[in-house]
Amino acid sequence: MMLFAQRCFQCLTVVRNRRVKLQLNAAFIRCCSTVQDEVRVRFAPSPTGFLHLGGLRTALYNYIFAKKYGGSFILRLEDTDQSRLVPGAAESIEDMLEWAGVPPDESPRRGGSAGPYLQSQRLDLYSQTAQQLVESGHAYYCFCTSQRLDLLKKEALRTGQTPRYDNRCRHLKAKQVQEKLAQGVPHVIRFRLEEGVEPFQDLVFGWNHHDVAQVEGDPVVIKADGFPTYHLANIVDDHYMRISHVLRGSEWLISTSKHLLMYRALGWKPPTFGHLPLLMNKDGSKLSKRQGDIFIQSFQRDGVLPEALLDITTNCGSGFSSNRIGRRIDELISEFNPSKITTHSALLDLEKLPEFNRIHLQHRIEDEEQCHSLIKDMQEQIQKAYTAEIQDKEVLHEDYIRRVLHLRKGHISSLKELASPAYSYLWVRPSFSSQQVAALTAEAQHIASSVLRLVAERGEELEVDRLSEDLKTLAKQTKTTKYREVMKLLRLALSGLQQGPSVAEMMVALGPSEIRHRFQKLVLLSETS
Repeated sequence: MMLFAQRCFQCLTVVRNRRVKLQLNAAFIRCCSTVQDEVRVRFAPSPTGFLHLGGLRTALYNYIFAKKYGGSFILRLEDTDQSRLVPGAAESIEDMLEWAGVPPDESPRRGGSAGPYLQSQRLDLYSQTAQQLVESGHAYYCFCTSQRLDLLKKEALRTGQTPRYDNRCRHLKAKQVQEKLAQGVPHVIRFRLEEGVEPFQDLVFGWNHHDVAQVEGDPVVIKADGFPTYHLANIVDDHYMRISHVLRGSEWLISTSKHLLMYRALGWKPPTFGHLPLLMNKDGSKLSKRQGDIFIQSFQRDGVLPEALLDITTNCGSGFSSNRIGRRIDELISEFNPSKITTHSALLDLEKLPEFNRIHLQHRIEDEEQCHSLIKDMQEQIQKAYTAEIQDKEVLHEDYIRRVLHLRKGHISSLKELASPAYSYLWVRPSFSSQQVAALTAEAQHIASSVLRLVAERGEELEVDRLSEDLKTLAKQTKTTKYREVMKLLRLALSGLQQGPSVAEMMVALGPSEIRHRFQKLVLLSETS
């Protein structure tokens, strides 16, 4: 499991002022300490909203890290902000991770040895830890009212300073504290920040140091409602869940020194931290949850394949030995190299997503088992879109849809395209008028009869390239109709459309029986006009 500790990778470090890249073998050996240690990483979203691309990317890097080094990927839901919880979000987050192909090994749904995995079910643990901090002098009760805190904030803003708590209750006498507690005065518990924070080595950003006591007031760790804040709950959970590596967004980098002070106060060994650069829009603007199309459910609904999402979110970032399009999860794991994660933000260009989806859809079509699943999906879409219009149930047959998929692979970006009006001719016989035919040629009956003879000669096995040559030869046998008009007539009879795949491909897709039906209709229409 931990062979990688012996072969440990070279960890990329960016020295903050000089931006010098250093190779830090020893840093990674230190973070894994012994070969008996187990790699355990976690994704810990808050169910105050649904999973979006930024969250999926963080989960993906944790999942890949765990699988690369034989470890475990844990899903923990940080639901302590009860007022902001969104109904259904907790279940949806796990649903979307499973859909995306990055299922957790331990989670609220799957359980595990380190559960429960909902923070709201671990309140006693946070309370006990906070009490431990109070008793050791590293935390204290704060009785300041919200009105007083608001006044502090307004005064700081008025004088151009950064709002911060003034640590007033830190100086209360023990007797004063006991009297207020006995009187039932509402209170929170604050952690006592100390100066002299030791620098820490981040796996991505290198050496970091934030003397938080110089710029912040003592942070709340237990709120008035008894629920913990993120700062306390995340270190308690990481400790008791035996998390070895914390891989999270770089927005948490500045808070890490604060968390390390808490680890030191509790006498716990901290995990190794790696802060991932942010996922941004292609113009460098922040990827916002208010962009409705960045939620994973939206991509699922629009027919985007999960492997295409994983591919595009890693392709625009760093951490892999190559940067090619078309990688699936096993290839992402194989090519993952943490030393290649840079501090630069990943710029996501969603306009490229159809191309990623096209490539991964082609992969699925070429895989027999996955193609069978696509056929089932396609059958449902066709019946939903064309239930009342289908004249021949043969179009729902597995072999027919498989033929269509293989002919169109590499040309379509999603299955939904095949259920669109542009491809309706595959499922529904087209209608066209004698006027449309007459506008193209006076030789329609002759051309249709020639096509029928050609199909009879070729039998049941039609092939695009050979059929294309046959049609060129057929067009030369007309008296007054040019090749272009012949093709327009054939396309009209086959699809009722003016654009689409080549006429030869349309014919191969439809098959001999359906070709005969459609061109017999053209013969009859020509006879009566």
